[in-house]
Amino acid sequence: MWASHSEKTKISSEERFAWLSLKLVEHLGNRSLLRLHRHFGSAVRILQATEADLNGVSGLRHKSKRALLKKKMLRPPEEEWKRLQREDIEVVTLGDAHYPSNLAAIHDPPVVFFMHGRLEPRDLVAVAVVGSRVASPAGLCYTERLCAELVQYGVTIVSGFAVGIDSAAHRGALQGRGRTLAVLGCGLNVNYPQSNRNLREKISRSGALLSEFPLETQPAAGHFPLRNRIISGLALGVVVVEAAQRSGSLITAKMALEQGREVFAVPGLAGSFLSAGPHNLLKQGAKLVESAEDILEEIRPLVIRPRMGTGGLVQKGEEEVVNPEERMVLSALGSGRKHIDELSRSVEIPVSRLLATLLQLELKGLVHQLPGKNYTTGG
Repeated sequence: MWASHSEKTKISSEERFAWLSLKLVEHLGNRSLLRLHRHFGSAVRILQATEADLNGVSGLRHKSKRALLKKKMLRPPEEEWKRLQREDIEVVTLGDAHYPSNLAAIHDPPVVFFMHGRLEPRDLVAVAVVGSRVASPAGLCYTERLCAELVQYGVTIVSGFAVGIDSAAHRGALQGRGRTLAVLGCGLNVNYPQSNRNLREKISRSGALLSEFPLETQPAAGHFPLRNRIISGLALGVVVVEAAQRSGSLITAKMALEQGREVFAVPGLAGSFLSAGPHNLLKQGAKLVESAEDILEEIRPLVIRPRMGTGGLVQKGEEEVVNPEERMVLSALGSGRKHIDELSRSVEIPVSRLLATLLQLELKGLVHQLPGKNYTTGG
């Protein structure tokens, strides 16, 4: 998920501040920022651009040019910068070391997003879990259990922080003591939904809250499709638990397909309006999900495959970097094959933690899972 060493850029404070300034320019949307980024490559250069310079930017609308030249901003960027620092919110820009490379690969990545918490290399394996705001008790319970199980394998859970299935996904990840990323459709300082006030702080300690919207931005209908493309863009696949026939969750699933992600659906009670969305996805070829293993079966090839080409999740020169615990597991495996239980006894690591370590080694292409929960270092 992280950019390769050659793509990483050390963003100076001046450049980061310039991107924040551009983000505050009224009527300057993300598509315009993308065009400007690709043309100039620097926020400082964009702010210094003349009208003649801007006329050379392909596809840039007249309205965007006028907005940029006038530099009419929502608030003074100096005040916004200080407030972000006080509230421990980081400005992340396209191309810097914190920017997830799979999100950067979608056709309209956010040029700037705001982060409270942190992104880590282990978030490289992420699954989005989304669904209805008016979920059933059974759907909420299932979602919590599924996400608690997924994080035991080292999977990071991504969702949209809404009430219902989204909140259950975040809660399940936290209950399993794993990591979770929440993508908001409003500014990070806006307490929405109010019922998630306590959940907000827990997520910032065990993952991150992310938003492409500046502080004080209130939730609006048009914000959520924008948020949804980030949810699917961060993940290897999207799981839909409960959803009506026309819902934001199905929009997220559609975006996932357009981005080349896997789509999963959890079947529900026949005839229920909450089952209509998942059942329709299943008819269209989505993977049926009953347990975490159904998801892991599909994402393992995605995790290992990038070693074969460019622009993948694991970058050249990084596959062999292992931590002490991973090195111990590799040593215990040797050149043979071992069952998960035998391996757990050998290295004296609980199975739940060992599964997470083995998945990270699979990610690096150093370990392969065989049928029957056997593992080997061979091909």
